Amino acid sequence: MLIGRDNEQSILLGLLEKTESQFCVVYGRRRVGKTYLIRQTLQPYFTFFHTGVAKVGKSVQLKQFYNSLLTYGLDKDNKKPNDWFEAFNLLSVLIDKTQSKNKKVIFLDELSWLDTKQSDFLSALEYFWNSFASAREDIVLITCCSSTSWVMDNIINNTGGLYNRVTEQIKLLPFSLGVCEEYLKASNIEFSRKDIAEAYMIMGGVPYYWSFLRKGESLSQNIDRLFFYDNAPFKNEFEALYASIFKRPENYIAIIKALGSKKSGMSREEILKATKLSNNTVFKRMLIELEQSGFIKSYNNFGKRRNELTYRLIDNFTLFYLKFVQENKSHEDRFWTYNVDSPIHHNWAGLAFERLCLWHIPQIKTALGISGVSTECSVYQRVAEGENKGVQIDLVIDRKDGIINLCEMKYSNSEYVITQDYDAWLRERREIFKEQTKTKKSVHITFVTSFGVRHNAYWNTIQSEVKLDDLFK
Repeated sequence: MLIGRDNEQSILLGLLEKTESQFCVVYGRRRVGKTYLIRQTLQPYFTFFHTGVAKVGKSVQLKQFYNSLLTYGLDKDNKKPNDWFEAFNLLSVLIDKTQSKNKKVIFLDELSWLDTKQSDFLSALEYFWNSFASAREDIVLITCCSSTSWVMDNIINNTGGLYNRVTEQIKLLPFSLGVCEEYLKASNIEFSRKDIAEAYMIMGGVPYYWSFLRKGESLSQNIDRLFFYDNAPFKNEFEALYASIFKRPENYIAIIKALGSKKSGMSREEILKATKLSNNTVFKRMLIELEQSGFIKSYNNFGKRRNELTYRLIDNFTLFYLKFVQENKSHEDRFWTYNVDSPIHHNWAGLAFERLCLWHIPQIKTALGISGVSTECSVYQRVAEGENKGVQIDLVIDRKDGIINLCEMKYSNSEYVITQDYDAWLRERREIFKEQTKTKKSVHITFVTSFGVRHNAYWNTIQSEVKLDDLFK
């Protein structure tokens, strides 16, 4: 059941119509459905499919590649290859043997696992494409990988024999709330939009995780089964997830845990202090890789220099795991059910809703009627000093049409009520922002809430509001 990937399917099927051979790269966060998308769309056209094996050496990789060649019809009198050049030569033999006049789809999955140390895999892939595949008109080479940084460095931004050879690239993103709702309907699972939002706040838009939900169970029952039972399928997912992407996951996890401890995010210097990692190019590379893989995101600080970034942990699954699974000392298998509507739940939901909103900025812009307006999203922070109050604004939308939206993201079980004191603080904070940034633009207070803002005496302070239903569009 393929849901919400119409555009990506159209791109993949369009490769079959091209008059020249095509080299397509599909990448994205692990568990986001890359392999499933390709198989569901192009499997009838496969001439060859192979997936790399995690954490094994060159000889095992070559053996498994050879077995895949045999599965797809290579004659057994061809001997097992001793290196990758011989392996790709056998792939050429298999392709030449294929009688079909249609495009021949070659799908190589988990490409980074094939590229073991001193294996010359990339050089052999380059030679295969440049000397064989690109000289024909009937090859569609599709490569797929969960290590986004490896793909960017070695394939898309390759400066050697694969320079500028990629003809199409697809970055597969997690589902939006609207697509998650569509997925549940197709699975005959009945959840309210509030439940769908909370499921998203726990699992993000990762299709693999959503596939474990069962109809007939409440959301809390599902979460207990998935995270807190003795045999819960996601109990060891955190370690497996990072180990499958990064060669030395412990340092990446250290950064992740540091960011997970601070809701407002951290600067580079704060991360270094918290993790005690060395301030070098390796550390810089780790930040880039975590962001490319979709676990963290860097934001400009409004009104400051471009290099003064704030890093946030935005992967919902990771944040939920760190807060509730790793730190769960009770070992209660119905932990989530027992804590529904508890202070623990309310405190978590407020922060998790902010992350949900950050994943749906295009929907927020559409609700504000500015989907066609050029914008820049950032954060604003001012540390309290003396009599000056500290200010933290988690989403600032700076618009080219002369307006800045200061977004307040509030989660509640009913209409959000602005009190007199809170109204005074909102007005004061807006004035602090205008004074400190010296902006000449109009500054609008925008509320993003689950069920809207109650229209009481203090409602007029806000200029615009976005509701949870808007985020499903």
